[in-house]
Amino acid sequence: MSLHPIIYIRGYAMTEAERNETAADPFCGFNVGSTVYRANPDKTARADKFVFESPVLRLVTDFGYRHVYQNGSDILDPDWQPGPGADGQPRQGIPPQSIVVYRYYDDGSGLLGDDQARQIESYAQGLSALVLKVKSLVCAWRGPDGEQVAPAQFRCYLAAHSMGGLVARAFLQNRQLGDEQARRSVDKLFTFATPHNGIEVAGFNVPSWLSTEEANTFNRERMAGFLDMQDIAKAHGGRVDFMPEDVLPSDRIFCLVGTNRGDYEVAQGLVRAFVGHGSDGLVRIENASLWGYDRKAGKPTRPVATAYAYRSHSGHFGIVNSEEAYQNLVRFLFGDVRVDIWLDIDEVRLPQGLEASAEQVEALYQFELLAAARGKRWFLSRRVAEEDSPACRTHTQLTKPQQPQDRSIYLSSVFLANRARVNADRPSLAYAMTIAARVPDYQIEKRFWPDQHYEGGNLFRDTAIIEMTPPQAEGGDWVVKFNWMSKASGVATRTLKYTELAGADAVQLEIPFENPKKPGLGGRIRLVVRPWNVAAAG
Repeated sequence: MSLHPIIYIRGYAMTEAERNETAADPFCGFNVGSTVYRANPDKTARADKFVFESPVLRLVTDFGYRHVYQNGSDILDPDWQPGPGADGQPRQGIPPQSIVVYRYYDDGSGLLGDDQARQIESYAQGLSALVLKVKSLVCAWRGPDGEQVAPAQFRCYLAAHSMGGLVARAFLQNRQLGDEQARRSVDKLFTFATPHNGIEVAGFNVPSWLSTEEANTFNRERMAGFLDMQDIAKAHGGRVDFMPEDVLPSDRIFCLVGTNRGDYEVAQGLVRAFVGHGSDGLVRIENASLWGYDRKAGKPTRPVATAYAYRSHSGHFGIVNSEEAYQNLVRFLFGDVRVDIWLDIDEVRLPQGLEASAEQVEALYQFELLAAARGKRWFLSRRVAEEDSPACRTHTQLTKPQQPQDRSIYLSSVFLANRARVNADRPSLAYAMTIAARVPDYQIEKRFWPDQHYEGGNLFRDTAIIEMTPPQAEGGDWVVKFNWMSKASGVATRTLKYTELAGADAVQLEIPFENPKKPGLGGRIRLVVRPWNVAAAG
């Protein structure tokens, strides 16, 4: 397991007061914890108590990370000097296990700067300079046995909230804004609630003319410019939620999406009212993730690793300062097994009373997922219809698909970690995966078909227990077992066969499911499983 420096990048601070608050905090909010948790979307219900200490504190206690502030100075300050060693003698540099906060709002605050917001291009250039500074300091550090990180081997992680993710993307994607050596140093990018495809207000993208306090940063045309992807956006209807594979491979990116709009209290809830349902209160769910992009082929490749949490954009129930976000972050950075979860639909059966009118049927199918690690009280990913986060397909897409992804639905990715095992003596890693397909509102000629409709019903719902043991020696085999909770009491007993995916260092497993009734459907849960953070991955 490689422990590289983590560079945190905070989100948008619109007003002078917000920039001052950010500048006054050494960790720009990443040191804030939480004690409350929403177990369900009913805001009137009492919140559950769940203590999460803070991302910074947990990285210190769990993985031995340390901050880089010394004698009142940050590493970019001219008078900063490394702290002494345990023996009191001067040392050079900083250790790889360092937490660095990119303080890009200092110059624009009234406390430490001129109270003038900068353009995002300036922030991206500053991030490039910070990465190079961190690189020089890490490479100067000597470990207990005198070991050093060679400059060519230096890597770092970027963890960015909201607009911070756009700062990271501008640095990575626009060659005019970042040094090539700095860009090559980024091993992984993790974003929390980043508006990768802009921000919508009252159903419209933020206009380009809204330049006050740089609010037009979230306009897609403006984004295409600072992300240096005007050609890609033009070819895809203005969309900017793509990351070219030659910039940063899609499998090195993780997007955590918030789905709780109800607890976003900015402007006394006015913002969430204008943004609307299907959001975290500020960023719409559909805009908060990324796809990889093949420049040569001129088309998207695959979705980046994505998970969903019932958390708001910020606040007491915010996404950054939550156990769910922390677990997804550290498992993505340091975990041992990656599982991409797909749902392949093979057959859709209509209610018997609609079969004669099948050609006129319209319906929207909602597919839900709850993924939880063994022995934990939180979900690694939570996609539920009541929280506006299910994966959706139309009846036409499932019965008359025009492209492969119509029937092949990406649900989420989960990362499993050996260090998080409930039983340290057991080599297997396990999690539970609840899959559901909700009964849709069937329509004939745009009119609701009420006969045999029961609101809240499921075409299919069950929980699969997956237990997997990676190869215990080079050239060994995976051992994967599963069972449905409806068939067994939380024990995986049925061995799954798998196929190796050529050139991907991965195996593919399929779990068939079916509801033979009418209405009903059948298909396969497809799991793409591979070792994560093996030496070859860097």
